[in-house]
Amino acid sequence: MIDSGFWQNKKVFLTGHTGFKGAWLSVWLWQLGANVKGYSLEPPTKPNLFEVLGIKELVQSEIGDICNLDNLKESVESFAPDIVIHMAAQSLVRYSYSHPIETYTTNVIGTANILEVSKQSNSVKAVVVITTDKCYENKEWVWSYRENEPMGGHDPYSSSKGCAELVTASYRKSFFESKKIGLASTRAGNVVGGGDWAEDRLIPDILRAFEKNKPVIVRNPKSIRPWQHVLEPLAGYLILAQKLFNEPSKYSQAWNFGPKVEDSKSVSWMLDQMTENWEGQSWVVDDANNNPHEANYLKLDISKATHLLSWKPVWSIEYSLKRIINWHRAWLKGENMLCYCQEEIREFMNFGLNNEKRR
Repeated sequence: MIDSGFWQNKKVFLTGHTGFKGAWLSVWLWQLGANVKGYSLEPPTKPNLFEVLGIKELVQSEIGDICNLDNLKESVESFAPDIVIHMAAQSLVRYSYSHPIETYTTNVIGTANILEVSKQSNSVKAVVVITTDKCYENKEWVWSYRENEPMGGHDPYSSSKGCAELVTASYRKSFFESKKIGLASTRAGNVVGGGDWAEDRLIPDILRAFEKNKPVIVRNPKSIRPWQHVLEPLAGYLILAQKLFNEPSKYSQAWNFGPKVEDSKSVSWMLDQMTENWEGQSWVVDDANNNPHEANYLKLDISKATHLLSWKPVWSIEYSLKRIINWHRAWLKGENMLCYCQEEIREFMNFGLNNEKRR
Protein backbone atom coordinates (compact mmCIF):
# COMPACT_ATOMS: atom_id res chain seq x y z
CA MET A 1 0.00 0.00 0.00
CA ILE A 2 1.32 3.43 -0.96
CA ASP A 3 1.17 5.77 2.04
CA SER A 4 0.51 9.33 0.84
CA GLY A 5 1.24 10.62 4.33
CA PHE A 6 4.74 9.16 4.16
CA TRP A 7 5.55 10.96 0.91
CA GLN A 8 4.21 14.37 1.95
CA ASN A 9 7.19 16.78 1.79
CA LYS A 10 9.72 13.92 1.49
CA LYS A 11 12.75 15.07 -0.50
CA VAL A 12 13.34 12.64 -3.37
CA PHE A 13 16.31 12.80 -5.72
CA LEU A 14 15.24 11.04 -8.94
CA THR A 15 17.69 10.26 -11.74
CA GLY A 16 16.31 9.66 -15.22
CA HIS A 17 13.27 11.90 -14.73
CA THR A 18 13.29 12.92 -18.41
CA GLY A 19 12.70 9.31 -19.52
CA PHE A 20 9.45 7.41 -19.92
CA LYS A 21 9.34 5.72 -16.50
CA GLY A 22 10.95 8.72 -14.83
CA ALA A 23 8.30 11.11 -16.12
CA TRP A 24 5.50 8.87 -14.86
CA LEU A 25 7.17 8.57 -11.44
CA SER A 26 7.74 12.35 -11.29
CA VAL A 27 4.01 12.94 -11.71
CA TRP A 28 3.13 10.29 -9.14
CA LEU A 29 5.55 11.68 -6.53
CA TRP A 30 4.32 15.22 -7.20
CA GLN A 31 0.75 14.00 -6.81
CA LEU A 32 1.70 12.43 -3.45
CA GLY A 33 3.12 15.73 -2.22
CA ALA A 34 6.81 14.87 -2.39
CA ASN A 35 9.53 17.47 -3.02
CA VAL A 36 11.31 16.06 -6.07
CA LYS A 37 14.55 16.98 -7.77
CA GLY A 38 15.19 15.29 -11.10
CA TYR A 39 18.66 14.80 -12.55
CA SER A 40 19.03 13.47 -16.07
CA LEU A 41 20.21 14.00 -19.62
CA GLU A 42 17.92 15.79 -22.08
CA PRO A 43 14.81 13.83 -23.08
CA PRO A 44 15.87 11.07 -25.50
CA THR A 45 13.09 11.41 -28.09
CA LYS A 46 10.77 13.86 -29.83
CA PRO A 47 8.02 13.84 -28.73
CA ASN A 48 8.69 12.82 -25.13
CA LEU A 49 6.59 12.43 -22.00
CA PHE A 50 8.74 14.87 -19.99
CA GLU A 51 7.70 17.76 -22.26
CA VAL A 52 4.19 16.50 -22.99
CA LEU A 53 3.40 16.51 -19.24
CA GLY A 54 5.36 19.68 -18.40
CA ILE A 55 7.45 17.88 -15.77
CA LYS A 56 9.85 20.80 -15.31
CA GLU A 57 6.93 22.82 -13.97
CA LEU A 58 6.17 20.15 -11.35
CA VAL A 59 9.61 19.27 -9.97
CA GLN A 60 13.08 20.75 -9.71
CA SER A 61 14.84 19.67 -12.89
CA GLU A 62 18.55 19.60 -13.58
CA ILE A 63 20.00 18.42 -16.87
CA GLY A 64 23.15 16.53 -15.98
CA ASP A 65 25.12 13.35 -16.58
CA ILE A 66 25.37 10.72 -13.82
CA CYS A 67 28.82 9.90 -15.18
CA ASN A 68 30.04 13.34 -14.08
CA LEU A 69 30.77 12.56 -10.42
CA ASP A 70 31.58 16.13 -9.33
CA ASN A 71 28.41 17.65 -10.78
CA LEU A 72 26.30 14.80 -9.45
CA LYS A 73 27.75 15.20 -5.96
CA GLU A 74 27.10 18.94 -5.97
CA SER A 75 23.51 18.39 -7.11
CA VAL A 76 22.77 15.85 -4.38
CA GLU A 77 24.49 17.82 -1.64
CA SER A 78 22.67 21.06 -2.50
CA PHE A 79 19.30 19.28 -2.41
CA ALA A 80 19.96 17.07 0.66
CA PRO A 81 17.42 14.35 -0.23
CA ASP A 82 15.83 11.84 2.13
CA ILE A 83 15.47 9.22 -0.62
CA VAL A 84 17.33 8.55 -3.87
CA ILE A 85 15.65 6.65 -6.71
CA HIS A 86 18.10 5.81 -9.48
CA MET A 87 16.45 5.26 -12.87
CA ALA A 88 18.87 6.90 -15.31
CA ALA A 89 20.21 4.33 -17.77
CA GLN A 90 20.96 3.41 -21.36
CA SER A 91 17.98 1.09 -21.60
CA LEU A 92 17.86 -0.24 -25.19
CA VAL A 93 19.21 -3.69 -26.13
CA ARG A 94 19.85 -3.02 -29.84
CA TYR A 95 21.46 0.36 -29.12
CA SER A 96 23.85 -1.35 -26.70
CA TYR A 97 25.31 -3.44 -29.54
CA SER A 98 26.38 -0.31 -31.45
CA HIS A 99 27.28 1.70 -28.31
CA PRO A 100 28.67 -0.80 -25.78
CA ILE A 101 31.12 1.58 -24.05
CA GLU A 102 28.42 4.21 -23.53
CA THR A 103 26.10 1.50 -22.20
CA TYR A 104 28.61 0.15 -19.68
CA THR A 105 29.75 3.63 -18.64
CA THR A 106 26.21 4.85 -17.99
CA ASN A 107 24.79 1.71 -16.41
CA VAL A 108 27.80 0.60 -14.35
CA ILE A 109 29.95 3.66 -13.59
CA GLY A 110 26.85 5.87 -13.42
CA THR A 111 25.32 3.54 -10.83
CA ALA A 112 28.57 3.47 -8.84
CA ASN A 113 28.59 7.28 -8.88
CA ILE A 114 25.06 7.44 -7.50
CA LEU A 115 25.97 5.01 -4.72
CA GLU A 116 29.19 6.84 -3.89
CA VAL A 117 27.43 10.20 -3.61
CA SER A 118 24.59 8.68 -1.56
CA LYS A 119 27.11 7.01 0.74
CA GLN A 120 28.76 10.36 1.44
CA SER A 121 25.48 12.22 2.01
CA ASN A 122 24.41 13.21 5.51
CA SER A 123 20.73 13.26 4.56
CA VAL A 124 20.05 10.12 2.49
CA LYS A 125 18.22 7.36 4.37
CA ALA A 126 17.21 5.07 1.50
CA VAL A 127 18.35 4.35 -2.07
CA VAL A 128 16.42 2.35 -4.66
CA VAL A 129 18.40 1.26 -7.74
CA ILE A 130 16.33 0.24 -10.76
CA THR A 131 17.88 -2.39 -13.04
CA THR A 132 15.95 -4.90 -15.20
CA ASP A 133 14.68 -8.45 -15.52
CA LYS A 134 17.38 -8.95 -18.16
CA CYS A 135 20.14 -8.83 -15.51
CA TYR A 136 19.74 -12.58 -14.93
CA GLU A 137 21.84 -15.21 -16.66
CA ASN A 138 19.15 -16.29 -19.10
CA LYS A 139 19.05 -20.07 -19.54
CA GLU A 140 15.93 -19.97 -21.73
CA TRP A 141 14.13 -22.26 -19.29
CA VAL A 142 10.41 -22.35 -18.50
CA TRP A 143 10.79 -21.39 -14.83
CA SER A 144 10.57 -17.85 -13.50
CA TYR A 145 13.76 -16.22 -12.23
CA ARG A 146 14.07 -15.56 -8.51
CA GLU A 147 16.14 -12.85 -6.86
CA ASN A 148 18.89 -15.30 -5.87
CA GLU A 149 19.55 -16.49 -9.44
CA PRO A 150 23.01 -15.66 -10.95
CA MET A 151 23.55 -12.41 -12.80
CA GLY A 152 24.51 -12.59 -16.47
CA GLY A 153 23.49 -11.10 -19.80
CA HIS A 154 24.35 -11.90 -23.43
CA ASP A 155 24.03 -8.41 -24.92
CA PRO A 156 25.88 -5.35 -23.53
CA TYR A 157 22.70 -3.84 -22.07
CA SER A 158 21.72 -6.96 -20.11
CA SER A 159 25.31 -7.54 -19.03
CA SER A 160 25.70 -3.94 -17.87
CA LYS A 161 22.60 -4.26 -15.71
CA GLY A 162 23.93 -7.49 -14.19
CA CYS A 163 27.11 -5.54 -13.40
CA ALA A 164 25.04 -2.74 -11.83
CA GLU A 165 23.41 -5.32 -9.56
CA LEU A 166 26.83 -6.59 -8.46
CA VAL A 167 28.05 -3.04 -7.79
CA THR A 168 24.92 -2.36 -5.74
CA ALA A 169 25.37 -5.54 -3.70
CA SER A 170 29.00 -4.64 -3.02
CA TYR A 171 28.18 -1.12 -1.85
CA ARG A 172 25.42 -2.48 0.35
CA LYS A 173 27.75 -4.91 2.14
CA SER A 174 30.83 -2.67 2.18
CA PHE A 175 29.32 0.68 3.16
CA PHE A 176 25.55 1.01 3.48
CA GLU A 177 24.91 -1.66 6.11
CA SER A 178 27.29 -0.05 8.61
CA LYS A 179 25.80 3.40 7.93
CA LYS A 180 22.28 2.01 8.33
CA ILE A 181 21.25 3.46 4.97
CA GLY A 182 18.70 1.33 3.12
CA LEU A 183 19.86 0.13 -0.31
CA ALA A 184 17.76 -2.10 -2.55
CA SER A 185 17.76 -3.02 -6.24
CA THR A 186 14.67 -3.74 -8.31
CA ARG A 187 14.11 -5.83 -11.42
CA ALA A 188 10.95 -5.08 -13.39
CA GLY A 189 9.55 -6.76 -16.44
CA ASN A 190 8.97 -5.26 -19.90
CA VAL A 191 7.21 -2.03 -19.05
CA VAL A 192 4.52 -0.57 -21.32
CA GLY A 193 2.28 2.46 -21.06
CA GLY A 194 1.12 5.68 -22.63
CA GLY A 195 3.81 8.20 -23.52
CA ASP A 196 6.64 5.90 -24.60
CA TRP A 197 8.22 7.02 -27.88
CA ALA A 198 11.52 5.07 -27.65
CA GLU A 199 13.07 3.51 -30.74
CA ASP A 200 13.27 -0.31 -31.05
CA ARG A 201 10.65 -0.92 -28.38
CA LEU A 202 7.56 -2.94 -29.22
CA ILE A 203 4.63 -0.74 -28.18
CA PRO A 204 6.09 2.54 -29.54
CA ASP A 205 6.96 0.77 -32.80
CA ILE A 206 3.40 -0.54 -33.04
CA LEU A 207 1.83 2.87 -32.41
CA ARG A 208 4.13 4.59 -34.93
CA ALA A 209 3.05 2.08 -37.58
CA PHE A 210 -0.63 2.54 -36.65
CA GLU A 211 -0.35 6.31 -37.02
CA LYS A 212 1.04 5.85 -40.55
CA ASN A 213 -1.48 3.11 -41.34
CA LYS A 214 1.35 0.71 -42.17
CA PRO A 215 1.94 -2.92 -41.09
CA VAL A 216 4.03 -3.37 -37.95
CA ILE A 217 7.37 -5.05 -38.76
CA VAL A 218 8.39 -7.37 -35.92
CA ARG A 219 11.69 -9.18 -35.31
CA ASN A 220 10.93 -12.01 -32.89
CA PRO A 221 7.20 -12.81 -32.71
CA LYS A 222 7.69 -15.94 -30.60
CA SER A 223 9.70 -14.24 -27.84
CA ILE A 224 7.99 -14.30 -24.45
CA ARG A 225 8.35 -11.37 -22.06
CA PRO A 226 6.92 -10.40 -18.63
CA TRP A 227 4.81 -7.47 -19.85
CA GLN A 228 3.37 -5.00 -17.34
CA HIS A 229 1.89 -1.52 -17.22
CA VAL A 230 4.39 1.14 -16.15
CA LEU A 231 2.44 1.92 -12.97
CA GLU A 232 2.92 -1.65 -11.69
CA PRO A 233 6.67 -1.51 -10.98
CA LEU A 234 6.50 2.16 -10.02
CA ALA A 235 4.06 1.22 -7.26
CA GLY A 236 6.56 -1.42 -6.17
CA TYR A 237 9.39 1.12 -6.04
CA LEU A 238 7.31 3.47 -3.89
CA ILE A 239 6.25 0.75 -1.46
CA LEU A 240 9.81 -0.54 -1.23
CA ALA A 241 11.21 2.96 -0.61
CA GLN A 242 8.76 3.45 2.27
CA LYS A 243 9.79 0.21 3.94
CA LEU A 244 13.47 0.73 3.18
CA PHE A 245 13.36 4.17 4.81
CA ASN A 246 11.76 2.84 8.01
CA GLU A 247 13.51 -0.55 8.28
CA PRO A 248 16.70 -0.45 6.19
CA SER A 249 18.27 -3.67 7.47
CA LYS A 250 15.13 -5.72 6.76
CA TYR A 251 14.47 -4.58 3.19
CA SER A 252 17.97 -3.91 1.81
CA GLN A 253 18.04 -6.62 -0.84
CA ALA A 254 17.02 -7.32 -4.44
CA TRP A 255 13.35 -7.41 -5.50
CA ASN A 256 11.43 -8.57 -8.58
CA PHE A 257 8.39 -6.56 -9.69
CA GLY A 258 6.93 -8.52 -12.57
CA PRO A 259 3.43 -9.39 -13.81
CA LYS A 260 1.29 -12.38 -12.98
CA VAL A 261 2.45 -15.60 -14.63
CA GLU A 262 -0.40 -15.50 -17.14
CA ASP A 263 0.71 -12.05 -18.33
CA SER A 264 4.05 -13.28 -19.66
CA LYS A 265 2.99 -13.29 -23.30
CA SER A 266 4.56 -13.72 -26.71
CA VAL A 267 5.26 -10.76 -28.95
CA SER A 268 2.75 -12.15 -31.47
CA TRP A 269 0.03 -12.19 -28.77
CA MET A 270 0.77 -8.53 -28.00
CA LEU A 271 0.55 -7.65 -31.68
CA ASP A 272 -2.76 -9.46 -32.08
CA GLN A 273 -4.20 -7.59 -29.09
CA MET A 274 -3.03 -4.21 -30.33
CA THR A 275 -4.29 -4.73 -33.89
CA GLU A 276 -7.61 -5.94 -32.51
CA ASN A 277 -7.98 -2.73 -30.50
CA TRP A 278 -6.98 -0.48 -33.40
CA GLU A 279 -9.03 -1.68 -36.34
CA GLY A 280 -7.60 -2.02 -39.82
CA GLN A 281 -4.02 -2.70 -38.75
CA SER A 282 -1.73 -5.68 -39.36
CA TRP A 283 1.79 -6.96 -38.69
CA VAL A 284 4.48 -8.86 -40.58
CA VAL A 285 7.69 -10.66 -39.58
CA ASP A 286 11.08 -9.20 -40.52
CA ASP A 287 12.81 -12.08 -42.35
CA ALA A 288 16.10 -10.27 -42.93
CA ASN A 289 17.91 -12.45 -40.35
CA ASN A 290 20.33 -9.64 -39.53
CA ASN A 291 19.04 -8.96 -36.04
CA PRO A 292 21.37 -9.23 -33.02
CA HIS A 293 20.75 -11.81 -30.31
CA GLU A 294 17.87 -11.18 -27.91
CA ALA A 295 16.53 -13.57 -25.26
CA ASN A 296 13.54 -15.65 -26.33
CA TYR A 297 12.04 -16.64 -23.00
CA LEU A 298 11.98 -14.68 -19.76
CA LYS A 299 9.73 -14.67 -16.68
CA LEU A 300 10.05 -13.22 -13.18
CA ASP A 301 9.10 -14.83 -9.86
CA ILE A 302 7.36 -12.16 -7.76
CA SER A 303 6.63 -14.31 -4.70
CA LYS A 304 9.04 -12.38 -2.50
CA ALA A 305 7.58 -8.92 -3.21
CA THR A 306 4.05 -10.28 -2.90
CA HIS A 307 4.61 -11.85 0.51
CA LEU A 308 7.12 -9.47 2.12
CA LEU A 309 6.04 -6.11 0.65
CA SER A 310 2.32 -6.83 0.15
CA TRP A 311 2.78 -5.68 -3.44
CA LYS A 312 1.04 -7.43 -6.30
CA PRO A 313 0.09 -6.68 -9.93
CA VAL A 314 -3.15 -4.73 -10.39
CA TRP A 315 -3.93 -4.50 -14.12
CA SER A 316 -3.77 -7.42 -16.56
CA ILE A 317 -1.71 -6.89 -19.70
CA GLU A 318 -4.87 -7.20 -21.82
CA TYR A 319 -6.48 -4.33 -19.88
CA SER A 320 -3.22 -2.35 -19.94
CA LEU A 321 -3.00 -2.51 -23.74
CA LYS A 322 -6.52 -1.09 -24.04
CA ARG A 323 -5.52 1.76 -21.75
CA ILE A 324 -2.42 2.45 -23.87
CA ILE A 325 -4.55 2.73 -27.02
CA ASN A 326 -6.89 5.14 -25.22
CA TRP A 327 -3.95 7.19 -23.89
CA HIS A 328 -2.38 7.51 -27.32
CA ARG A 329 -5.64 8.51 -28.98
CA ALA A 330 -6.21 11.13 -26.27
CA TRP A 331 -2.75 12.56 -26.98
CA LEU A 332 -3.40 12.61 -30.74
CA LYS A 333 -6.61 14.58 -30.03
CA GLY A 334 -4.66 17.17 -28.02
CA GLU A 335 -6.11 16.45 -24.59
CA ASN A 336 -4.41 17.63 -21.38
CA MET A 337 -2.17 14.62 -20.79
CA LEU A 338 -1.01 15.69 -17.33
CA CYS A 339 -4.61 15.55 -16.13
CA TYR A 340 -5.03 12.29 -18.04
CA CYS A 341 -2.01 10.72 -16.31
CA GLN A 342 -3.14 11.96 -12.90
CA GLU A 343 -6.50 10.35 -13.42
CA GLU A 344 -4.88 7.12 -14.62
CA ILE A 345 -2.76 7.01 -11.46
CA ARG A 346 -5.85 7.59 -9.29
CA GLU A 347 -7.75 4.83 -11.11
CA PHE A 348 -4.81 2.47 -10.69
CA MET A 349 -4.57 3.13 -6.96
CA ASN A 350 -8.34 2.81 -6.46
CA PHE A 351 -8.39 -0.41 -8.49
CA GLY A 352 -5.71 -1.84 -6.22
CA LEU A 353 -7.53 -0.73 -3.07
CA ASN A 354 -10.82 -2.22 -4.24
CA ASN A 355 -9.13 -5.52 -5.07
CA GLU A 356 -7.55 -5.55 -1.62
CA LYS A 357 -10.92 -4.98 0.04
CA ARG A 358 -12.42 -7.91 -1.89
CA ARG A 359 -9.75 -10.34 -0.66
